[in-house]
Amino acid sequence: MQGLLQAVRSCREKLRLAVLGQSQARNAGQFKGSKDIVVMESPRTQLKGLENTTVSDVLMTKGGEKAGSWLCCKMDDTVYDAVKQMAQNNIGSLVVLKPGDHHQIAGIITERDYLRKVIVQDRASKYTRVGDIMTDQSKLITVASDTNILQAMQIMTENQIRHVPVIDRKIVGVVSVVDIVRAVVEQQRGEVKQLNEFIRGNYY
Repeated sequence: MQGLLQAVRSCREKLRLAVLGQSQARNAGQFKGSKDIVVMESPRTQLKGLENTTVSDVLMTKGGEKAGSWLCCKMDDTVYDAVKQMAQNNIGSLVVLKPGDHHQIAGIITERDYLRKVIVQDRASKYTRVGDIMTDQSKLITVASDTNILQAMQIMTENQIRHVPVIDRKIVGVVSVVDIVRAVVEQQRGEVKQLNEFIRGNYY
């Protein structure tokens, strides 16, 4: 993921230099023979930009602001039921909630927990409780909804995790590496399209 971060920054710099070169060339041709050189400003981007895109934006694209849009389980659920729920919803983790509270997180259970703590240890998933193998709240790495997505990606990279609960005093959602990468790709695609339009002269 560190390589992806570097690739994103490198791509943006190359695009910036390409647009600058096109703009300078266009200006030189447009004002050839004139004593006064006019420098045209590049169009103000309508995209938020990666530096201004937050985890909250990612949650909104996946419906994370709607109640119940993130999936959860309870500490006393069986691992079998939790893994079945993950498989049915094509996700890799479940938030584990504290008993009797639908917004206070107790931990998280992931596919990795299942593989390392159940399969490898030859435990029976139908008789093992989620609370026995989950990553406890005290060891849980979280982000806030206003965390920048590049910062979130850095946190995941440094801690070698793929799922991060989003907490603003209470649980508001979960973002994964896939969610973050998708947001980066969409942002880059929009920037490339806008820069291409600028180079072709669609801006004035």
